[in-house]
Amino acid sequence: MTNLITAQGLKLLQDEFEYLWRVERPKVVQGVSDAAAEGDRSENAEYIYGKKRLREIDRRLKQLGGRLKVLEIAPAPPLNPTRVCFGCWVSYEDMDGKQYCYQLGGPDEFDVKQGVISIDSPVGQALLQKQVDDEVTIRRPGGDLTVYITDISSIRSLSPA
Repeated sequence: MTNLITAQGLKLLQDEFEYLWRVERPKVVQGVSDAAAEGDRSENAEYIYGKKRLREIDRRLKQLGGRLKVLEIAPAPPLNPTRVCFGCWVSYEDMDGKQYCYQLGGPDEFDVKQGVISIDSPVGQALLQKQVDDEVTIRRPGGDLTVYITDISSIRSLSPA
C-alpha cells in the first residue's frame, strides 16, 4: 500500500482523528457510563450499543493513528503536467464516448463520488505516467476497458466524473 497522500487528504484524516478522539469518543463514553448507572447491563440496549460503538471508534482511531504515522505528503503535481502523476486530474473517454475525470490520490483518500481514485487501484495503475492521446487498457475483473486520455491537469477540469 502506498504511503503517499495529498495535503488535503492528510488534513481530512487528521480532522477525522481529532473529531473521534475529542468529540465522539468522550460523548459515547459518557453515554455508556450513564447507561451502566441505570442498572442491569445485560438488557440495557443503550449500554450494549454504546459499548459496540466505542469498539468501532477505538478500532478506527487505531487504524488512523497507524496510518498517520507513516503517511507522507506527496509533492504537488506540476502546474501543467504532461504525464499522469500523483495528485493530478486525468480525464479520459472510453470506446462508447463516456467521459471520466478523476484525481489520482493515495489509498487512504480514495472516494469515487468525490472523483478521487487510488494510484494503487487498477485504474490508477493503468493511467500512471501516461500522456494525452494515449490509449490505455484498464484490466478489470469484469473485463478489460480501453480508454483514451483526453486531458491531464493539476486542477479539476469540467469533464464529468
